[in-house]
Amino acid sequence: MKIASWNVNSIKARLPVALKWLDEASPDILFMQELKGISDNFPVDDFKSRGYEVEINGQKTYNGVAIASKHPIKLISDTIMDGDEQARYLEVEIEGIRMINIYAPNGNPVDTEKYPYKLQWMDCLIKRCKSLKSKNIPFIIGGDFNIIPRAIDCHNPQAWDGDALFRIESWDKLRTLQNMGLYDAYRMIHPTEADCYTFWDYQAGAWPQNKGIRIDHFLLSPEYADVLLDCTVDRTPRGWEKASDHTPIIIEI
Repeated sequence: MKIASWNVNSIKARLPVALKWLDEASPDILFMQELKGISDNFPVDDFKSRGYEVEINGQKTYNGVAIASKHPIKLISDTIMDGDEQARYLEVEIEGIRMINIYAPNGNPVDTEKYPYKLQWMDCLIKRCKSLKSKNIPFIIGGDFNIIPRAIDCHNPQAWDGDALFRIESWDKLRTLQNMGLYDAYRMIHPTEADCYTFWDYQAGAWPQNKGIRIDHFLLSPEYADVLLDCTVDRTPRGWEKASDHTPIIIEI
């Protein structure tokens, strides 16, 4: 089974790019983040015509996550934080596999309410993962975590010093998940790869100069880590016209 995750940065603006990649890569399942539109406006028919059913958690103008699957989708939950109005979470079951698609908060600027919200949201994700583990439910988390795990995961660590994506409190949240027994799929396959980016800013020539960061991840509970075959980043769509600033990350299990 091939499972991909991609922050599309507006499904409306990026639909031709998304569909082109879907036709070429043909993943069994695609997690999408940053839809920037309400659920009713998602182009469901374009996905259905390609054999995918879709589960959507949308929001006007901002955020939003969706899952497209060649297999039936059973919705489990679309939130992990009581009263949260931001569409950032989808938990489903597909072919007996519990899957979680996230668009974690960015957290910048760090001296505003946005950073405490980021940390609180991650605490809720940690709590949910602990609950699943306590019930012996194996799971896969994929999406835009908005966390650069280590210096090796960015082109210029000094440029990110103090950024919400590269602060010790953010690292602590990711490490808490990993210390729970979750495995970074990319690092399982590429333990020392430095040129491993999934995001390149639109500004300052970041893409042509390969000044990127790795913030899109798959975390696997041990049961799925044991059957991981591969994890790759497909840079191809980042070079297309009107591309997202992210590119797909793919696991095969």
